[in-house]
Amino acid sequence: MTVEIIRNPWATLDNMLGVEVVETIDEGIGPMAGYGRCSTEDNQDPETSRGWQFGNARKFVGPLGGVVTEEFFDIGQSRSVPWERRHEASRLLAALKDPNRGWNAVVVGEGTRCWFGNQFSLIAPRFAAYGVDLWVPELGGKFDPRNPSHKMLMSVLGGMSESERQHVQARVRAAMDAQVVNEGRHQGGRAPYGYTVVDGGQHPNPRKAAEGYHLRILEVDEPCAEAVRRIFAEYISGRGDRAIATGLNRDGIPCPSARRPDQNRHRPGDGWQGSTVRAILDNPRYTGYAFFGRWTRHELLLDPDDVAAGYVTRFRKTSPEKVIRSRQPAHPAIVSVEVFTEAQLLRRSKSVGGLKTARKTERAERPTKQTYLFRGRIRCSVCGRKMEASPRKHGMYYRCPARTLAPGSPALASHPPAIYLREDVIQDAVNDWLGEVFAPANVDRTVAKVVASQPGAAVAQNGRDTAKQRLATAEAHMNRFQEAIKAGIDPAALVEAMNEAQAARAAARAELEGTPAPNTVSDAEIYAAIDSLGDVGAVLKEAKTETLAALYQSVDLQVLYTHTAHEADVIIKPVGRVNNAHDRGGT
Repeated sequence: MTVEIIRNPWATLDNMLGVEVVETIDEGIGPMAGYGRCSTEDNQDPETSRGWQFGNARKFVGPLGGVVTEEFFDIGQSRSVPWERRHEASRLLAALKDPNRGWNAVVVGEGTRCWFGNQFSLIAPRFAAYGVDLWVPELGGKFDPRNPSHKMLMSVLGGMSESERQHVQARVRAAMDAQVVNEGRHQGGRAPYGYTVVDGGQHPNPRKAAEGYHLRILEVDEPCAEAVRRIFAEYISGRGDRAIATGLNRDGIPCPSARRPDQNRHRPGDGWQGSTVRAILDNPRYTGYAFFGRWTRHELLLDPDDVAAGYVTRFRKTSPEKVIRSRQPAHPAIVSVEVFTEAQLLRRSKSVGGLKTARKTERAERPTKQTYLFRGRIRCSVCGRKMEASPRKHGMYYRCPARTLAPGSPALASHPPAIYLREDVIQDAVNDWLGEVFAPANVDRTVAKVVASQPGAAVAQNGRDTAKQRLATAEAHMNRFQEAIKAGIDPAALVEAMNEAQAARAAARAELEGTPAPNTVSDAEIYAAIDSLGDVGAVLKEAKTETLAALYQSVDLQVLYTHTAHEADVIIKPVGRVNNAHDRGGT
């Protein structure tokens, strides 16, 4: 016996304990999901990028028995965008919750294309919670969340991805600046009104020329160019932006979005506006010189209080010293440099001393001698425009005249010559409704309605409630199994059931922890906002125009007037920092 113990002590001990040793058979990784990403189609060929990324992934896991059975590939998505806001990546994250997904591992072709900055540290725990392994070529294998070296390498990888992107952006911008300064090359985008983009011959880059690419240059579109010259001439003669737009509409000259609807799908094409004339007057490319960088792209945090939510792209006007101009004329001029400069000097002269002219502000911001109670707060339901104040001897009215609509506007078909709404009528109705909404006896109901009106609040709460219910059920099962073992049940008979309960509990906990809090306000915040309004009832009884106007502003009161039914839909937003928390009522 002693000899047998010395020769194979584990076999003797296993025999005494009745343990049956089963040799594990390595069947390989098995079915996997693959993820990849490429940027815009203008910079990369999606099919080529997809092919080499998933090709790398299959070469990486193929020798280990991995088979990519489902592919997720984002096209046109920047690596700075979090996974939750990428289409295919978010679909992959949603598939993690499906127990019948058919795979328990995910492989990527290149980690720097998939993760940016600290994104991996935010995503990896979600995969681990659902029992899905992550295979990354840069790691040489599967990511181990308990291995500090793996965590450090993935952090470095995210930093390298961010640095690479910034270097690429700087190099591309420097190259484009040089092309504009030295060659006056058109850098793409929509042609300014008055020009068309035509073929400019073989591309100077040998590789692109071999692939069949051609240069694109600007050519004058004479009918539109004549309208541009007219705009500059009338502005220099003393006419304003809106007066010029009215004259162009009267003469039936198509506006830019009507002239080329294919490149202006986001605009209605219903006529010239003052802002359209202003944009043409401010565009220096009509002088024949190439300009680049007048607008630059900025990445801003989607939510400054939640950095993990990622960035959004916004375009802002660049300071003059950063705008690039070609040394020589790059395309035919529509107006001379002298004419353009004269128009700019005239425009600047109108704003000397900080005067609030029509160029600087909208009509709603001009100072007025009289306080209009519903100034900028009433809209016409037919055309959607703000109704303007129209004082009369027998009372104050708000009107929406059809004559100010652009010719060809769809609203003209159903818009009467003028729509009027008397101020005292809507004032009494709105004040009665506000008095009821903010009455002490109704505050609780108002708060409940505002909380319930926030989009996504009910859905998010239902999702969390479901996860909590699953967690409670799983813990109840675990407690029953523990009580059964204490009562003498063989633990081996409950191994499989306990494993399922533990997995369900882990998944429910991960869902609760991983689900972001909805962008909503709590009832306590709404109560505080209502308290900050003061005694609403006293303000309504006082009925002074200035105090009522301040109250309407504090609750962001908006009115949509329907003249056919003589009804107004009133909306208030008592919580200023949340745009979608509101209460509404009809009067």
